[in-house]
Amino acid sequence: MAFDFGLKRTGIAVTDPMQIISTGLKTVETKKLLAFIDQYLKTEEVEAFVFGLSLQLDGSENSVQAKTKKFAENLNKKYPQINIFWEDERYTSKEAMQTLILSGVPKMKRRNKALLDEVSATLILQTFMETYKK
Repeated sequence: MAFDFGLKRTGIAVTDPMQIISTGLKTVETKKLLAFIDQYLKTEEVEAFVFGLSLQLDGSENSVQAKTKKFAENLNKKYPQINIFWEDERYTSKEAMQTLILSGVPKMKRRNKALLDEVSATLILQTFMETYKK
């Protein structure tokens, strides 16, 4: 399960049981994220949590990263059996927009930031899976 964590909303992606392809699950308000994860884990198995690592172009952390780390720490305390990983997310928003354009998503629908967050989470998870399998 991967997260494109944001202050207002968080995009979520999951993968198939064979971990071949990532799929956008949904975008939830960040304040409701923990409750969503709790509910999801009641019916689905999650092997790992993958968070986008929010960095500036120079490699330093941006303002969202501290809150992301705090959320990840709290999640780890609640679910210590599920490992947490980090994946660089510096270009995922641009890649997500390009993916939507190439997929033929109409311009008005591309303005939906929740959709962009979900696609970004999908890219974070796919990149992680490709890197992890090597």
